[in-house]
Amino acid sequence: MQLTADNKLKNLIVVGDRVLIKLKKPSEKTGSGLYLPPGVQEKEKVQQGYIIKTGPGYPIPMATDNHEPWMEKEEAVKYVPLQAKEGDLAIFLQTGSFEVIYEGEKYFVVPQSSILMLEREQDL
Repeated sequence: MQLTADNKLKNLIVVGDRVLIKLKKPSEKTGSGLYLPPGVQEKEKVQQGYIIKTGPGYPIPMATDNHEPWMEKEEAVKYVPLQAKEGDLAIFLQTGSFEVIYEGEKYFVVPQSSILMLEREQDL
């Protein structure tokens, strides 16, 4: 199968309470009109980007009482879902994130605890 822009991220699985974020294109100049050199925005402690994929959430510990040896064991892990959803604009702390390069693109793997705020487009 050939990788295209549409399907190259399908093989990635985000684990646990983490999300995959692609940085929003930073503005090249400040509000007062100063042009910023490349790399200045990347050094900021707070970044913003769009959530591309999310993990399943926080795992819920399985109850171990009331299980008899003859009963079927339930293997499925249950999760508390994340508040973050694909397509949200996330404002996050860069110090808690990990930069990764996949297929030549730069992404950040960010735990939900490092996300400060989300902006979600509501369908009207």
